Amino acid sequence: MGADRTDTTDTAGTGGRGPTRRGVVAGAATLGTAALTGATAASTAAASGRHEGAARTYPVGFVLSHEQFRTQDLVRWGCQAEEAGFGYLWTSDHVQPWQDDQQHSMHPWITQGLLSQATRQATFGTGVTCPTYRHHPSEVAQAWASLGILAPGRVFLGVGTGEALNEKASTGQFGPYEERAARLVEAVQLIRELWTGERTSFRGTYYTTEQFKLYDVPEVPVPIYLAASGPKSAYNAGRHGDGWIGAAKDFSDPELTDAFARGAADAGKDPDTMPKLGELFVNVDEFDLEHAATLWRFTVDSWDPGLLYEPNPVRIQEKAAAKWPLEQVHLSWPKGSPGNHITAVQQLLDAGVTPMVHSGQRDQSRVIDFYRRFVLPHLQV
Repeated sequence: MGADRTDTTDTAGTGGRGPTRRGVVAGAATLGTAALTGATAASTAAASGRHEGAARTYPVGFVLSHEQFRTQDLVRWGCQAEEAGFGYLWTSDHVQPWQDDQQHSMHPWITQGLLSQATRQATFGTGVTCPTYRHHPSEVAQAWASLGILAPGRVFLGVGTGEALNEKASTGQFGPYEERAARLVEAVQLIRELWTGERTSFRGTYYTTEQFKLYDVPEVPVPIYLAASGPKSAYNAGRHGDGWIGAAKDFSDPELTDAFARGAADAGKDPDTMPKLGELFVNVDEFDLEHAATLWRFTVDSWDPGLLYEPNPVRIQEKAAAKWPLEQVHLSWPKGSPGNHITAVQQLLDAGVTPMVHSGQRDQSRVIDFYRRFVLPHLQV
């Protein structure tokens, strides 16, 4: 996700001013109805008549994992999740999977463009994009400006300082936290300036533009949500961001919530009204529990420096397997009866957090249908 746990491997903020916009490569929109084979029919059917007799929409999200599945399946499941009543979607933004056994890594911005055309009401974005090494801020600004036009009012940009498996592996660059945090803050400042639509000559410590202008920017502002799992990051999320992305447990950590509140107050914002998206790992089938835990074993401590600074997913998988038994991986996951899921989701909602449901199970349709039938209708929202 891009949010680091410790202050030495932490995640920095984004700018909290001006409009925000985003997008994908030109042509991705038309590709959404022409090139998805199996997903095409489902997407078209979901788009037509979606509002007539459609399920109630809930302030709960569903996570689409590029590490574990291919784009055509993610778009199909995104449509199904929207139909089931999930109000939010996010996709991971990786160039490699966290672990080698996850086996997938298609380009997430293409998925974002396809979702903009295949869905009609869900809010969607990345959890999260790193706009500092492999993606220049100007490129991110153009991409998300385009997305903001393709799906007005339904897009957010999640940003973080990244991981070595993405940045170092593909560019050879990945600095210490202090540098990455400074790069991120500066990158977001540049992105926000470009989103004004003005011709921009930017002179920063890390980035420069020369009379550069984005010719297409959306009318509806696109918010930037900052990934944070450490106190410095949480402060930056409040100070510079429009919202906060984290693991579900982060939002019950007083050190993090206090830091977020201080950052928001320093920027003249009310932290209680700022969006917060919390990733919640779940499992709805006991027989698939070990499979899911095996693929997501590293999540016991994603920000362990031994994993965060490792560029090779094969080594991350090996290190995680040596550190943590599978029972520890899924110990805190809601599983079993619907009541366990309802309780975990409701606790986040009551704390002002949008739960982002993430399952590592093979059959994502089964997970979505479980929540449609047994969880979402029983929430107090």
